[in-house]
Amino acid sequence: MHALSRSLLIGLAAFALAAPGTAQRPDDEILPKSIQLEKQGEALLAAGKFEDAEDMFETALAVDPRNRGAYVDIARVAGRQHLYGKSIRMTNKALALEPNDVDAIAVQGEAMVELGALPRAQANLAKLQQICAKGCPQLAQLQAAISRGPSVASAKAPESPKSN
Repeated sequence: MHALSRSLLIGLAAFALAAPGTAQRPDDEILPKSIQLEKQGEALLAAGKFEDAEDMFETALAVDPRNRGAYVDIARVAGRQHLYGKSIRMTNKALALEPNDVDAIAVQGEAMVELGALPRAQANLAKLQQICAKGCPQLAQLQAAISRGPSVASAKAPESPKSN
């Protein structure tokens, strides 16, 4: 009886040690189905179908919540819809997974520019300059947005209301 409990205990310990190694994936390994859904969403975004693209990106996140590219893509959709707060929230989620994600930093910086938060956008630019010492497209993209300035915050309301 004592030998049976000992062998049962050894068997359970071996199972417990083996299971995590086979069941877990590295953090940077995204499920292929999630990547496929993200690519479909990118095609919809390029076609200007923002709601359908966002649905596809959200589905990609449901398949694999570690797909930070899908968070950045949702942020891009939100930016195109002038929902800059949502864009910043989505990039924050991507940056929680990878603090040095250059796409997330650049998209977040652009949203900050549109909200008129230029000092925060410049902080993102400084972070990109550290990460991309040799230069990267995201760095140029954010520099251009900062140079251009906010398009929404600088827009002026019509002087007199329109009459029907």
